[in-house]
Amino acid sequence: MSILMYLIPAALFLGLLGLVAFLWALKSGQFDDMDGAAARILIDEPSGLDQVPVGVPGGVADDRKGHDQAEEKRENADQGHQGDQPRP
Repeated sequence: MSILMYLIPAALFLGLLGLVAFLWALKSGQFDDMDGAAARILIDEPSGLDQVPVGVPGGVADDRKGHDQAEEKRENADQGHQGDQPRP
């Protein structure tokens, strides 16, 4: 029963803290544009992939290079060779 002396004030404090956080978010404008974020996903913008310079890590050319290396390793494994060993 004595545990209730700790739990009730803790629950009231956490509830009050949540209310204060909600009121702060409301006052700072967090809920002003609810429809904008939902409609923004539907806007078709250019992807920008063609603007990434060739050879930049994470760029289009870099991704293709990794794909080619993986494909070559699979071919080597199919032929009985291991990894990066040269073909006979």
